Amino acid sequence: MGIISFLIGLAISTILIYLVTRLLGEKEGFKIALLAAFLGSIMFGVIAFIFGNGIIAAAIGGIIWLIALKWLYNTGWLKAILIAVVLWIVVSIVGVFLPIFPNPF
Repeated sequence: MGIISFLIGLAISTILIYLVTRLLGEKEGFKIALLAAFLGSIMFGVIAFIFGNGIIAAAIGGIIWLIALKWLYNTGWLKAILIAVVLWIVVSIVGVFLPIFPNPF
């Protein structure tokens, strides 16, 4: 179940990253969006393992993901922040309407 959840989340994240970055004028393709989604998942997993689930872990993970977005999309800090904020809004909206799996806890 964990691998299936990860793959479904990765697919949805990749599509959303691709659509948002295209909307904001980036020209990179689907492979870069997949890499961004994969790196984001791995980075947040490692940070959550080290720091737990809290505001410090979220802040550190967010900063690292911003650096990854800036690097992957070869863009400036303001554009990377804009991409991250728009993605956060879109993912929050999609998350309300598209729950993947019920929480097992």
